[in-house]
Amino acid sequence: LFSSLTICSLIINGFMEYYVWRCDFNSTELKDIEFIYSMYYNKIEYARFSSSVGEFVGFTKYGVNNADIWNSDKGQVAAWRAQKETVCLQHIALSFTKPYVRLHSTKPLSSHHPAMLVCSVYDFYPSEIKVSWLRDGQEVSSDVTSTEEMADGDWYYQTHSHLEYTPRSGEKISCKVEHASLEKPLITDWDPSSSMPESERNKLAIGASGLILGLILSLAGFIYYRRKARGRILVPTN
Repeated sequence: LFSSLTICSLIINGFMEYYVWRCDFNSTELKDIEFIYSMYYNKIEYARFSSSVGEFVGFTKYGVNNADIWNSDKGQVAAWRAQKETVCLQHIALSFTKPYVRLHSTKPLSSHHPAMLVCSVYDFYPSEIKVSWLRDGQEVSSDVTSTEEMADGDWYYQTHSHLEYTPRSGEKISCKVEHASLEKPLITDWDPSSSMPESERNKLAIGASGLILGLILSLAGFIYYRRKARGRILVPTN
């Protein structure tokens, strides 16, 4: 559950009175957002409006009396109910930053498995996030280690999850990321070819290019030979 806060304060008779606007949410959907307006005096909350309740509620004698007065004004209550959309929705949408995912292989931390994948998730906000692994669509719970969400120093966060495993022929391994900025989980499939070192990929590309060039030259030589053969005149010999 995430929150965004706005606080307004003033001094009355030597005591501080302040008001807190709060939006509690776990997604950008309006139905998943709660708008809360709390009123405090001398550090004690005396009244509150919650979009989940739909009216003012008092917590002290003074707060109860005022809540009854405010709730009797149907136009004012309707205006406060509208704050959930006008105040929360537009600001919360701006507060989310979608994650960027990079999947790569590395040397295993232990000798229990011959391979290990790392799912690195970057540039997301807020920090709460869930990263999990799937093998052929089934969530993996063993041989998985993850770091805490780490602040980048620019309001964004990153985290890394490791999966040690023994490869199986034809299997599909995926990293699944769930975050409040996403309408649905972000699933990134592992491509084994991407694990090949750059030097090896360069050698493979050079070898493939040489093979293609050789085939082209062979084909050109064959065409040239056939054309020469067609233009040759056979002379009978005794």
